[in-house]
Amino acid sequence: MTGKSPEERLALDSQSAIMSGLFEGAGYRYIEPEILQPADVFLDRSGEDIRLRTFVFTDPEGNELCLRPDLTVPSCRYHLEHAAKVTEPAKYCYVGPAFRFQRGGATKLRPREFEQVGVENFGATDRERAEAETLSLAIDAVETAGLESYTVQVGDLGLFDAVLAGFEMPNRWRARLHQQFWRPQAFRDLLQQLSTAGGPAEGLAGELSGRDVTEARERVDALLTERAIPLVGGRTVEEIAERLHEKAADRVAEPLKPEMVEKIKGYLAVRGTPADALEEISKLELPGAALDRALDVFARRFVLLSEHGVDTSAFQFSAEFGYNLEYYTGHVFQIATEGGDGSVQLVGGGRYDRLMSDLGAGETIPAVGFAVHTERLAAITGSIRDD
Repeated sequence: MTGKSPEERLALDSQSAIMSGLFEGAGYRYIEPEILQPADVFLDRSGEDIRLRTFVFTDPEGNELCLRPDLTVPSCRYHLEHAAKVTEPAKYCYVGPAFRFQRGGATKLRPREFEQVGVENFGATDRERAEAETLSLAIDAVETAGLESYTVQVGDLGLFDAVLAGFEMPNRWRARLHQQFWRPQAFRDLLQQLSTAGGPAEGLAGELSGRDVTEARERVDALLTERAIPLVGGRTVEEIAERLHEKAADRVAEPLKPEMVEKIKGYLAVRGTPADALEEISKLELPGAALDRALDVFARRFVLLSEHGVDTSAFQFSAEFGYNLEYYTGHVFQIATEGGDGSVQLVGGGRYDRLMSDLGAGETIPAVGFAVHTERLAAITGSIRDD
């Protein structure tokens, strides 16, 4: 694949200027986050798909860096480095390149180096209002750039977590189920495993059964020293001990009841318009006040979108939809259209409240945003050819 022609560059610049002008007019300040980023930030927080597609290298001083695969994390780091008070509300927009390895080779719709135009909204305390504003702005952006036909898919990890909160199970099981949400087969395997838990733990895990975590660490450390067993794979004594301690605890924990498993599966099977999804979820008779609150939040978000003039009747909700970035924590969405190879995602975004604290903020900062894949949008609208 060759670089962009002058005509293609002009078309992309014009499209980006239209959208960034819209964002700045809506109160978002233009920023230019750094292209080079610490690799561990993306490798630890973005998820398996992005980890496998990130260009990673080591600088002459031994620091592991990467070419940014998206601009959300760099925007968070920009805010932490430049904001006078990181908890104060701030709205940013950006235009710039991102980089991802493309399996099977790069194309115009899936280049290795591509431009993103987007926004990030930090610190807004009215979360649903910020989410409605963000999604409405994303729709305005692609329509202003000339897109006429598209679909909007939405999901809600907050609903998923509220469903899990309604069932009796160890908190570590909820955390592991949440961690596997983005990998459907692994999630189903884990759900099956937790429904058949029980029986005595064997070997070292059995020896650690009934001990607290501190005792488990001391026993593992002593065993490794006695037998001169080296640590491999970068795992620490603490990590090994904690995993064995969890394994022992899992063996004596009450397994998930079959009806729990079926209700969780029933929730994940929900599909349809937001209104239909609300009705279908209510029919499942899932337990817990947390779910009632999450459903109220879900419904309010679409009321606020209607106030922005957005028709949500054709939106498609999927309980399993979580986008492919694992730092998302709540409302997620994508805008897609039909291209030569089927559905083409043009915009992806959502809520990621824990990312800023993971990056060193010291506290949770509400955050929501989206990014537009400009090459794809330009190819679909005809600004550049998809040869």
